[in-house]
Amino acid sequence: MEIEQLKDQRDSNGQEVTSFNKKQNYPVTLKFDNIVYKIKTKNRGFLKYTWKNNSKLEEKMILKGVTGEVVAGEMLAMLGPSGSGKTTLLNALGRRLGGDLSGSITYNGKPFSNAMNRKTGFVAQDDKFHPHLTVTETLVFTALLRLPQSFTLEEKTMQAKAVISQLGLTKCKNNIMGGAFIRGVSGGERKRVSIGQEMLINPSLLFLDEPTSGLDSRSAQQVVSILLELAKGGRTVLMSIHQPSTNIFYMFHKILLLSDGNPLYFGKTEKSMDYFSCIGYSMSNANTNPADFLLDLAEGVCLGGLNSEKGLMEIKQDLVSAYKTNLLDIIKDEFLGTGNLQLTPPFEEQMDEDHFSQWNTSWIQQFLVLLKRDLKERKHESFSSLNVGQILVFSCICGLLWWQSSSTHLQDQMGFLFFYSLFWSVRPFYNSMPTFPEERMMLTKERSSSMYRLSSYFIAKTVADLPMELVLPTVFVIITYWMGGLKPTLEHFLKTLAVILYSALVSQGVGLALGAVVMNIRSALKFGSVIVETFFLASGFYVQHVPKFISWCKYISPTYFTYKLLLASQYKADDLYQCGPNNATCKIGSYPAIEKIGLGNEAISISALTVMLVGYRVVAYLALMRIGVSC
Repeated sequence: MEIEQLKDQRDSNGQEVTSFNKKQNYPVTLKFDNIVYKIKTKNRGFLKYTWKNNSKLEEKMILKGVTGEVVAGEMLAMLGPSGSGKTTLLNALGRRLGGDLSGSITYNGKPFSNAMNRKTGFVAQDDKFHPHLTVTETLVFTALLRLPQSFTLEEKTMQAKAVISQLGLTKCKNNIMGGAFIRGVSGGERKRVSIGQEMLINPSLLFLDEPTSGLDSRSAQQVVSILLELAKGGRTVLMSIHQPSTNIFYMFHKILLLSDGNPLYFGKTEKSMDYFSCIGYSMSNANTNPADFLLDLAEGVCLGGLNSEKGLMEIKQDLVSAYKTNLLDIIKDEFLGTGNLQLTPPFEEQMDEDHFSQWNTSWIQQFLVLLKRDLKERKHESFSSLNVGQILVFSCICGLLWWQSSSTHLQDQMGFLFFYSLFWSVRPFYNSMPTFPEERMMLTKERSSSMYRLSSYFIAKTVADLPMELVLPTVFVIITYWMGGLKPTLEHFLKTLAVILYSALVSQGVGLALGAVVMNIRSALKFGSVIVETFFLASGFYVQHVPKFISWCKYISPTYFTYKLLLASQYKADDLYQCGPNNATCKIGSYPAIEKIGLGNEAISISALTVMLVGYRVVAYLALMRIGVSC
């Protein structure tokens, strides 16, 4: 794909941008025949709640022989009530559906390939963005990852500006995307940004899942009008849509009506009402929205015509039978151009014959772009005024509570050191745990588009977290260390700081691993609280005489090794402390609570934390491989 510098539009700064309708396109004809999709479900019928019956799986057919064709310049709408199979079919045609899928899907007469993937855009219903990035930053980062490395940085930036101008996003280009609790762009603008991310690659084939969902009628019509213009530019556009208005309905060139996975109609939009009228189902009111009428039919409701007195299931069966009798052969002959397509085997990965690499950019380019994107996003979360203020205020409170505790108050100092290990285990753990569950949707979307390797994403995420996880603990230790009366030497201070920072990174790895394995924030929080509390109890501060049959818990607890290292950073076994009247002194190594944990052998504790630092991140990476192909 080559960029064409056509100088026909200008952005708000007077810079020239490119019109997408004038760029070179590769026409794509998509044909699909007898698409069947099945899933396995548990049998949970009435009076069947026994372990034996629950272990049996039933086969449920989601798509039941769907056939059709869409050519370049056309826009196909898949209509149907919720649960009719619209999204499933869209995912199947867009090669984003695994499982028991059979039938034939061809793209210009060939199976799917890396070359076709480069020409395909897919807009999901639930658009997920980094909330603190602006519209321009969102599209530029996407361009840097999705456009080939043969493009210069300037060309990729120009491509993003062309999308902003083409989709009418100029006024909001400097606004942040926003999220659930962050005010950002409007719903219609978010949807256009989603479309813009796919338009960056100038796709020949574009899939959209419910692009008007959640939008008001005006915004919905604007979005569909943009899609119609894109189709007129020579693209093949397919979308699922639930309840379009009359104006939107007649923008579609073809419609596919589904009911419980069964096709009820496929063909030209303007012929749909005539077809249903011919088989006895006609609108009773000429002013009725035809899309509403079709949806009623798909649910078995008919308010007019010869068959209006039939029951719901009877109407559905009648419509399915009419489709097979009156339409199916015509579709195969007229649209597919053959009476009987040779079916391909159930969808297996095909070798790319066009010598297209799977990746648009090199590993190092992916890493650098993702690192910059993560740093821009994370700085708003980690260094927000609320976070920084919280640490500063809490540091002062802790310093005042342990103000100038000395060796005469050994138990207080031990409590202070244990609080260090506790606080900087809990905070990084709970901060990192939601990372992958929150980004799962975005990761799945971007990886499906071959934007980057899983390894480049994971390493960039890990590196980007370093300054975020190390700055605030450093500030906390600087404030509290001197106020708390710990040994006032640079050597002891640096040892304590190093232990805290290392512990924070280990705890962050535990949170990343748990989040990646569970992939559900609420479940991870419940499970994580048990893990963290077990680590604390096994650390040797709360319980010193742990039964042997459960004492092994401390060896998997990062808090235990952190606490042990913090004690070693302040004390040696031969140090003295006041242990009785008349200024009597004892060796710190003989203090019962310290003697039980033991001083020395720092190398073993450091090695244990290092194994955890690496091991938990390896677990997180392996868990992420479930939602993408690792390279």
